[in-house]
Amino acid sequence: MDPMFGMPTDPEETEGLTATAGQPLDAETPRADEETVIAAMQQVYDPEIPVNIYDLGLIYDVKHHESGDIDIQMTLTAPACPVAGEMPQMVADAVSMADGVGKVTVTLTWEPPWSMELMSEDAKTALGMF
Repeated sequence: MDPMFGMPTDPEETEGLTATAGQPLDAETPRADEETVIAAMQQVYDPEIPVNIYDLGLIYDVKHHESGDIDIQMTLTAPACPVAGEMPQMVADAVSMADGVGKVTVTLTWEPPWSMELMSEDAKTALGMF
């Protein structure tokens, strides 16, 4: 376990945990498209797995609002994951840095549980799962 992230967490304490970043956009600012938001999420990696969180299948839902705000629902590979308290903020920070993104809210959920079937083909290849 990486001491940088501490001890495993209790899933009951982290279910529904939210993290926010960014600021509302003014009316004239062009809004980010879906590809821009995905690319931002692909810059975040689980510190114990060499694959980005998007390709790992940790992102369950992304809502784009007309205001430029983004709501993300995500999970982690295991409910007692030691990065549960930090990962949503890492995602919110990364997405909020993308051009055309306003306020980002990331909510952590454990339902449904993550499974390897949620990984992209690229992630499975990177992890040698073929």
